[in-house]
Amino acid sequence: MNQPDPVRVSDNYFTERQHRFIMRYCTECSFHYGEVDNNETPPTGLIHEIEPEQEIYPLIESRIEKSMGPDVNKYTLYRMYVNCFAPSENPYFHTDGPEGDLTFLYYPNFEWKPDDGGETQIYIGDVIRGIPPIPNRMLMFDASLLHRATSFRDRHRFTIAIKYGLVDK
Repeated sequence: MNQPDPVRVSDNYFTERQHRFIMRYCTECSFHYGEVDNNETPPTGLIHEIEPEQEIYPLIESRIEKSMGPDVNKYTLYRMYVNCFAPSENPYFHTDGPEGDLTFLYYPNFEWKPDDGGETQIYIGDVIRGIPPIPNRMLMFDASLLHRATSFRDRHRFTIAIKYGLVDK
């Protein structure tokens, strides 16, 4: 019996103009050191919190909520931020929330080739699945899935993380 795919990938998610705007935002915003994924691991990467009053926030929120369709009313957006990992940085596996919550990851970088690295690794069953950071790709998965970023070999890797929680838990 086939189980539904717990990972949803959508390519060419934003218009070319929106994609450029989002990548410019990522390269120009200010960051602070590290996200702590759990109490057992040290912080990694750089983080920039995206606040609701920033122009990028409603752009991303409205596009995601449009793609969610009728399920949108089951969830509430509670956090949006930019992750930045330096070349050869080695982030840890973690979960983002309880089962049923959703994590969206957007890849704004302009270029990617297989030898660049930078995939998101998701541990499903006893298999690690690598999702390539194809430019202008949006990834959605259950927040309870164990996952981690991997860094690019030779440049900074930006990802926008968007977290939705179930309204009625």
